[in-house]
Amino acid sequence: MKRQYTDEHASSGVRAELPAIETWPNQYRDRYEIEIALPEFTSVCPKTGLPDHGELVLIYTPDRSCLELKSLKMYMLAYRNLGIFQENVVNRFLRDVVAACRPWSAAVTGEFTPRGGVYSKITARWDRKRGYKG
Repeated sequence: MKRQYTDEHASSGVRAELPAIETWPNQYRDRYEIEIALPEFTSVCPKTGLPDHGELVLIYTPDRSCLELKSLKMYMLAYRNLGIFQENVVNRFLRDVVAACRPWSAAVTGEFTPRGGVYSKITARWDRKRGYKG
């Protein structure tokens, strides 16, 4: 049986150029968590071209920098026409957040609207001691 998805489909969008996520100096040195919900996330399936809808939730513990929310929104909106698998969305989003603000820890969860009876929830985690965790 021939595979329907190619390696190009699998890597689509992973290295796409996206807007920078800006930061601002954290005013509090005590560790605390920030949770940001992005309920209107959209991207495109790289194989079918059909839209994917979902909610992304980012939870991070800032160190020296906090994420600037408008730039995070513009970053999220750049996915709108990007062909990328849902698993790659979550992992790419997390890596870009970590690169932008170097938090103590961060996690991104994507809950995607069912299509064809299939629902997916994907979580990727990062912390300074252990690095990335699926």
